[in-house]
Amino acid sequence: MIPYGKQNITEEDIQAVAKALKGDFLTQGPTILEFENAFADYIGCNYAVAVSNGTAALHLSALALGVQEGDKVITTPITFAASANCIRYCGGEVIFSDIDSDTYLLDINKVEALLKAAPKGTYKGIVPVDFAGRAVNLEAFRKLANEYGLWILEDSCHSPGGFFVDSKGENQNCGNGNYADLAIFSFHPVKHIATGEGGMITTNDEKLYKKLLELRTHGITRDVSSFKNSVEFAVGQEVEEGASYPGWYMEMQHLGYNYRFTDFQAALGISQLSRADKGIERRREIAKKYEESFLNKPFVKGQSGFVEGHAYHLYVIEVENRIGLYNYLREHKIFTQIHYIPCHLMPYYKEQGWKEGDMVNAENYYKHCISLPMYPTLTSEEQNFVIEKIIQFYG
Repeated sequence: MIPYGKQNITEEDIQAVAKALKGDFLTQGPTILEFENAFADYIGCNYAVAVSNGTAALHLSALALGVQEGDKVITTPITFAASANCIRYCGGEVIFSDIDSDTYLLDINKVEALLKAAPKGTYKGIVPVDFAGRAVNLEAFRKLANEYGLWILEDSCHSPGGFFVDSKGENQNCGNGNYADLAIFSFHPVKHIATGEGGMITTNDEKLYKKLLELRTHGITRDVSSFKNSVEFAVGQEVEEGASYPGWYMEMQHLGYNYRFTDFQAALGISQLSRADKGIERRREIAKKYEESFLNKPFVKGQSGFVEGHAYHLYVIEVENRIGLYNYLREHKIFTQIHYIPCHLMPYYKEQGWKEGDMVNAENYYKHCISLPMYPTLTSEEQNFVIEKIIQFYG
């Protein structure tokens, strides 16, 4: 059986988790901070906050950015629903904008047209998605966002290790915080770094970082400098001037959530992170072979291709008779997937007023897209078999 994605758990991973399970902490221990620091170094940002999953990362980010009832936020329809849902969790209004047919990313020209068509202040932020692992040019989006006073939340679930090249010719890693206010990642099993479930939020903004730490744990703080109740209240009796808060004291200052990460997940994450670059290298080898195999084939309407900085969480081709190909490959134990059903045509968002014809490029893409097997342990023999069966189907 050849799936579209697959985790790679090594003996070193197992030993790392076993060591954590034998340690003093299963949660809220030092391994979490170790993983956060290691991930921040890998991405090239100042701060990282580990959370229970990628959706939690999106939700906390929207809260930290102040999304509230009625706020309008722009995102792409070609993404997993959580990229949009996080705005709805906070009472905001999701405004979908179409994709670029060549890159499959949020089309900046269409976003700019939306912004120009409305008074300044109509929109609060943008959630661009590094779809399939291809990095959004956030330098261009940051310039546009600054013009209209918007924040940027980068959904980088598909792209740890990915980058775009800025106007100075420098590589800008996905999630490095140089252009987006916040970025989020996922550690779902089919992602580059797998911890079972899990997510990460990255930023260079210290204020947002501290707010995220509180929101992750019920809105509770143990930071003495921010306490609002008196020492007398905390102690429960009169105290001398200059007395300290007791060691047990903490304050819930915001309505937060329990979106914490565990130490044994963090241990697995650290182990997986140690070979992340090797995994990216293999993914790019697989992508290069797919590109060469399907280049100029008449049955291929479009493909991910080989792009500098692409992290290749997915490799997508667009074909005619997709359902026929999908079923044919399954008959040969090749299990592809479709990424994604356009969010704006999910029944929930259709109830918000979205309809077919609103996002022409996204809808046309959906009719033809199919994600091929893409993971570091995919062998050359397996990839050759996939390519051979696709060509046979159309041959």
